[in-house]
Amino acid sequence: MIKARSSDDHLHSDVILEKISEYDIFRHYISGFKEIGVRFKSELRDDKSPTAVIYVWKGRLWYKDHGHPDHSFHCFGYVQHKHQCDWVTTLKLIDSDFGLNLSNFKHDALTTNRVGIKHERQDLSEKVTIISKKSRKWNQEDANFWRQFYVSKEILVRFGVEPISHYWINTLRFNCDSITYSYPFGNRFKIYSPFSKEGKWSSNVSAKDIQGWNQLPKTGDVVLLTSSLKDIMTLLSIGYVSVALQSEMQMPSENLIAQLKGRFKEVLVLYDNDFSKETNPGQMMAHRICKEYNLVNICIPSKYESKDPSDLVRNENRLILKQIIDEQRRLE
Repeated sequence: MIKARSSDDHLHSDVILEKISEYDIFRHYISGFKEIGVRFKSELRDDKSPTAVIYVWKGRLWYKDHGHPDHSFHCFGYVQHKHQCDWVTTLKLIDSDFGLNLSNFKHDALTTNRVGIKHERQDLSEKVTIISKKSRKWNQEDANFWRQFYVSKEILVRFGVEPISHYWINTLRFNCDSITYSYPFGNRFKIYSPFSKEGKWSSNVSAKDIQGWNQLPKTGDVVLLTSSLKDIMTLLSIGYVSVALQSEMQMPSENLIAQLKGRFKEVLVLYDNDFSKETNPGQMMAHRICKEYNLVNICIPSKYESKDPSDLVRNENRLILKQIIDEQRRLE
C-alpha cells in the first residue's frame, strides 16, 4: 500500500495508472475475473453463464459482456457504472481503495482482497506492450490534415511521424479506416487516429519518453514545455523548439528542468487552456509547474476559444500564436 503522498501526485486517471495498472483495478472490483481473455460471469447483472470477458483492445484493457452489449467499459468506466457515481467520485473510490493517497477521501465499503500489484503489473506489461505497424505512402488527405496546423511534411519526417495502413498490438491486427499515424519512441510507438470513433490513441510508450527531445538543438534562446507532439510541430513552424511529457498531468522531473535550463536561456510553459472546463486542469498544472521551478507561463487567452497551439493556428493563424508568446514573454 502506498502511504506517503508525493508532491508530484494529482487525482487524475493518468496519475492513477502510473501507480497501479488497469489489470489491478479490474481484479480489485471483479471477483470473478482471473485472466485476460477468459470468460467469467458478469457481476453487474444476473448472469447464468460466463458471458463477460476482459481483453486487450488498442493497447488498453476493456470489459465486454457478450450477453449484455451495453456493458462495455474501460476500468474507470466499469467502477463508475458499478457504483453509479460521477467521474471524480470514481477516481476518489479507486484512490481510497488502493491507498494511493491522492485525495483526502476515504472509502471503507469495499473489502475485496488486493492483488500483488508489482507482480501483476509485470505480467500484464509482457502481454500488452508490443506494438508494430505497416507504413503507407503520404497522400493528399494527409497534407490537408496537417496543413491546418501549419505542419509540413518536412517537419513530420523530422519527428519520425509516418502514415500507416494498419498496426498490431501483440498479434492482434487493427486496420486503419481513417488517416492514422505512428509516432516513434525508440522501439515503442504512439498510434494517432484523429478521426477514429473508437478512440484517438493507442500506445506502449513510457512516462519517461519525452516527446521532441531528440529534435532539440544543443543550445538556444528559448524552449517551451508544451502538451503534445502535434503542438511541438506547430510551434516549430513559427520558430520555437519545445518538448512535451506523455501526459499533461505529469510533473516534470527536476533533472529534466535542470537540463533544459542548462541548454536554453529561457524555459517557458505553454499548456492547454481548458477554458470550457470549470477546473481548467491544463492551466492548473501549468501554474503548479511554474511555481515549482520558477518558470514563465504562456496562456492562450480564452477569447480565442482554442485550448492549445495547434487549435489556435487552425482557428486563427500562426501570427496570433507568435504574438501571444512574444508578448507574454516580455511581460515577465
